[in-house]
Amino acid sequence: MRAAIVLVLACAVSSAFGLPALASEGAAQEETLRVVVVTGGHSYDKEAFEGFFKGVEGIEFVFQEQKDHSELFEDVSGWDYDVIVFYSMTQNISEKRQQNLISLLDEGVGVVALHHIISGFNKWPEFQKIIGARYLLEPVEQDGKQLPGSTYQHDVEIDVKVADPLHPVTKGVAGFKTVDETYKGCLFEPDNHVLLTTDNPASDKSVGWVRTYKNARVCTIQLGHGPSIFADPQFKKLVVQAVKWTAKKTG
Repeated sequence: MRAAIVLVLACAVSSAFGLPALASEGAAQEETLRVVVVTGGHSYDKEAFEGFFKGVEGIEFVFQEQKDHSELFEDVSGWDYDVIVFYSMTQNISEKRQQNLISLLDEGVGVVALHHIISGFNKWPEFQKIIGARYLLEPVEQDGKQLPGSTYQHDVEIDVKVADPLHPVTKGVAGFKTVDETYKGCLFEPDNHVLLTTDNPASDKSVGWVRTYKNARVCTIQLGHGPSIFADPQFKKLVVQAVKWTAKKTG
């Protein structure tokens, strides 16, 4: 609102003194998106990962490593981020922090979930509903059935296919091959809108999807172990477009 008022006043002054109209007249300048990237609970190539987020115009990335698993959500009264990028694998999250996170999503804060966060907060069932999947760290019983733990495999060549090329997250992204870590035997929410798939037998078929939770847009991309995939321009395009798409509220 403040930017719009300044623009209107500037245009009025230009008109009164016969100055050239501002190039952005009629539309407020787009504000920079503020994105918090959450890490912790899993080793990763810090230099390659943080370098992956550099040089993205219009987006400011702030990195927050969780040493107490989920301290970012202890007090959200001064929250100043448009999107949360989860790249953590921490497990503990108190009821207070759970509710604070849900309140942010209810306000429309977006979520981009990358790679091993699928196994994060494994004992909190609601998190599966938020990001659309859960890697089972151990066997569980669900609906009267005993489900085995999920599996992973390092350094697998994955042929990634775009299931929905018209979605804003995947628009302009072609199918690509990469070497990454696969997950298999995960649980998935039935209302995920699948964007990326693979036929690799070491992986679940779905490796990227979008969904909504409360008033938040959510995009989960199973890829991202690194460091080779962090150098892939197709993957970077996916993540940047996911951030921009999730930054918009659903309601």
